[in-house]
Amino acid sequence: MLSGGRTRIAEALKSAQKDTEITVKGWVRTKRGNKNVAFIALNDGSTINNIQIVAEPEKFGEELLARVTTGACLRVTGLLVESQGSGQGVEIQAREIEIYGEADPADYPLQKKGHSLEFLREIAYLRPRTNTFGAVLRIRHAMAFAIHNYFNDRGFYYMHTPLITASDAEGAGAMFQVTTLDVNNPPRTEKGRPDYSQDFFGKHTSLTVSGQLEGELGALALGQIYTFGPTFRAENSNTPRHLAEFWMIEPEVAFYGLEDDMNLAEDFLKYLIGYALEHCADDLAFLEKMYDEELTARLRSIVDNDFVRLDYTDGIEILKAAVAGGHKFEFPVDWGLDLQSEHERYLVEQHFKKPVILVNYPASIKAFYMKLNAPDAAGRETVQAMDVLFPRIGEIIGGSVREESYTKLKNKIDAQGMSEAELWWYMDTRRWGSAPHAGFGLGFERLMLFVTGMANIRDVIPFPRTPKNADY
Repeated sequence: MLSGGRTRIAEALKSAQKDTEITVKGWVRTKRGNKNVAFIALNDGSTINNIQIVAEPEKFGEELLARVTTGACLRVTGLLVESQGSGQGVEIQAREIEIYGEADPADYPLQKKGHSLEFLREIAYLRPRTNTFGAVLRIRHAMAFAIHNYFNDRGFYYMHTPLITASDAEGAGAMFQVTTLDVNNPPRTEKGRPDYSQDFFGKHTSLTVSGQLEGELGALALGQIYTFGPTFRAENSNTPRHLAEFWMIEPEVAFYGLEDDMNLAEDFLKYLIGYALEHCADDLAFLEKMYDEELTARLRSIVDNDFVRLDYTDGIEILKAAVAGGHKFEFPVDWGLDLQSEHERYLVEQHFKKPVILVNYPASIKAFYMKLNAPDAAGRETVQAMDVLFPRIGEIIGGSVREESYTKLKNKIDAQGMSEAELWWYMDTRRWGSAPHAGFGLGFERLMLFVTGMANIRDVIPFPRTPKNADY
């Protein structure tokens, strides 16, 4: 029982203490009945399942029960008894009903009918009350808890990296600017450009795209750390796979090599998906029924199968063979090109039929901080990168061994035209006690897409931030 004398509905439905008085509070999902009895389905968000309230109009009056409509918020006190109907084990015979907040059926948007996910995105402030988004948000909580649990149990330290940064970890340039300058009339330099020396931080700053670079600093002092926080990318993209604000989990570990990094990624993903199967069964069953009939089987396949370890060069040969055999890809396949989602999914879903960890990518398509391999037999440069590829998702984790050599890192920064001055602090770690280390990034919302079976990334985060959309 919670403070205020309330019993959560999840606990009430599992209770073995029949014929006892309890108080529940929640929102009305449906009401049905006749002049002799009303059946109210109440939900408080603690479970996908409702509890049935049995109320007699003779006891409460037709006027009060008429105000009990879909969406209304109630306090109900009554006797918890074995249910006489099918579909639920217990119900509550109401003794007291208090209406906290009414919901006028003339304008309440969530009436008992089917609502499209597109419509629900327009009322994202209410969609957590639906079965679908209640399930998604409970699973999201469980996954966040499992992430912290996993790393804590293995001796990792949770490190908070900054959201405001003067460096671009990805080198992509698609960052949100942070400024207190008057955007209509900023101070300007002699060359006519905005003078950021007069800005709040004294320099040009942006919202971070990744906590990795700062996370490396932690790993080179504490041994093994992880970050878990929001990141931001200003890509003008409206695809079902992109958000402007999303969450990332980024472990960094000193003295790790590529094999260690792959082992950690595989074990981590299997742990998270196993946790969902064990602790989110009711919500997964609902989502499987409503959206994805293969959801549970697909989750089980991750836990039950070893991931394939595949060199990028071998992956390209497999894809070329598929094209030669008549398979049509929208994007070209050739050594040196980055793989698109369709290529990644072909390897996972059609060729191997299990998750794949693709390693040793061409240096030209990967970030500056990745460690170089010795040139291959054809003289081509590759880096010790690894991407974990999943069915339906494609890349779900991207990681690498980080370049620990000051000279090699400086050469790569210069070759890519990046500002060494902005990364002086990062470079200094390679001058003073540098060490081999590796890590990876897991996009939390991509994990959520996979675990829930939802098709659009906007439906696995409470309040999506996308181009032209920053409501609530």
